[in-house]
Amino acid sequence: MNAPIYLDYAATAPVDPRVAEVMSRHLTMDGTFANPASRSHMPGWLAEQAVEGARRQVADLIGADPREIVWTSGATEADNLALTGFMRANRDRGRHLVTSTIEHKAVVDTATALEADGFEVTWLTPGADGRITPSQLADALRDDTALVSLMAVNNELGSIHDLPALAEVAHAHGAMLHVDAAQAAGKMALDVATMGIDLMSLSAHKVYGPKGIGALYVRRHPDVRVEALIHGGGHERGMRSGTLATHQIAGMGEAFALAQSQLEEDRAHAETLRARFLDGLDDLEAVHHNTDIHVAIPNIVNLAFDGVDGESLLMALRQLAISTGSACNSASVEPSYVLKEIGVPRRRALSSLRFSFGRFTTLTDIDTAIEELRHAVVALRQ
Repeated sequence: MNAPIYLDYAATAPVDPRVAEVMSRHLTMDGTFANPASRSHMPGWLAEQAVEGARRQVADLIGADPREIVWTSGATEADNLALTGFMRANRDRGRHLVTSTIEHKAVVDTATALEADGFEVTWLTPGADGRITPSQLADALRDDTALVSLMAVNNELGSIHDLPALAEVAHAHGAMLHVDAAQAAGKMALDVATMGIDLMSLSAHKVYGPKGIGALYVRRHPDVRVEALIHGGGHERGMRSGTLATHQIAGMGEAFALAQSQLEEDRAHAETLRARFLDGLDDLEAVHHNTDIHVAIPNIVNLAFDGVDGESLLMALRQLAISTGSACNSASVEPSYVLKEIGVPRRRALSSLRFSFGRFTTLTDIDTAIEELRHAVVALRQ
C-alpha cells in the first residue's frame, strides 16, 4: 500500500534531509556530541560553538540578537514560559493579561491556569476572518494590563494578525506583546524589531526541523523580565535550566537558516499549490471557505463540505493525511473551538477539514487529492 499523500504540514513537517544530515553530526562519538555546558575540554567547547551558531541562525530569521534567544523544548514550553514567566515576574506592574479565544491550546490553557492563580484574563473574540483588530485590543486594555498574547498565524485558519499595529496599541498602554509564531516562521517575513514584538515563541518541527526543540525570543530590555519555570543550573541566562540537546538545537538552526534562504521560494510554491487545489474544487457544490485567503498564509486552507460529516469524510480519504483541525485537539469529537469562535455554525464546523501544504508537496499530490476529495464528497452525499 502506498503511503498517504501528506497534507497536514500545519500539524508537523517532515525533517528536511539537509537538517537531518546536520543533526547526525552531533550525536555519536565521532561527532560533536558533548555537553555544551562542559567548558573544561575541547568536545564541550565544540558543542557550545554549535549551539551558539544555531542560536544566531534562529535569531537571524526573526531579526533578533542571538542573546535574545532562549532554548526550550518547543513552542508549547515557550508559550508557558512567556505567559506564566512574564506575568509572575511583573505582577507588581499588573495582573491583567489579554489574549484571544482562538489561540493555540498552549496559550489558552496557560492563560486559564493563570486565572486560577489569581491573574485576570480578558478573552477577545475574533472576527469571521480569525483576526483581532487594533481597536478591539485598545478597548480591552487597562491600566494594569501587563501582557498581550496574540498568535502571528492561526494554526487552523492561516489568518495573519497585523502585528505592528497590535504592538503599537499595546505599547501605548504600557503593555508588552507576546506572539506565538510557531505557524508563521518560514511562512512569512518576521522582524521582531520593526514589528515591535517583546516575546516570541518558535518551534523547529513546523519549519522542517526536529520535534522536541523550540525557542523563546525575549527582548533585551529592563521591562521584559521572565521568571524561570524550570530550575537547576541557571542555563539560558537563568530563564530555562537543563542540559541543551546539541543535535536538536543544531537541527533547528539549520532548519531556520534554510527557511530564511528560501522563504520566497517556499511561499511561491505554497501559493501555486493552494491555487491548484482551490481551482480543482471550484465547481464542487456547497463548499465553504472557513479561511479568508486574502489575509492568510497560503499553506493552510480550511474548508467545509455541506451534507458531509467531517469525520466520515476523513475516514473515506484513506489516501490523504489531513485533519479536522489542530493536532492538539484532533481527538475531540466536538467541532473545532476555533471555527466555533469565528461564528461557523456547528453543523458546518463538523463538516470541515484543514488542508496544509509544504515544501515537499507536489502538484501531482494536489491533483490526486482533488480527485480523491471530489469522489469521497459526492459518494457521501449520495
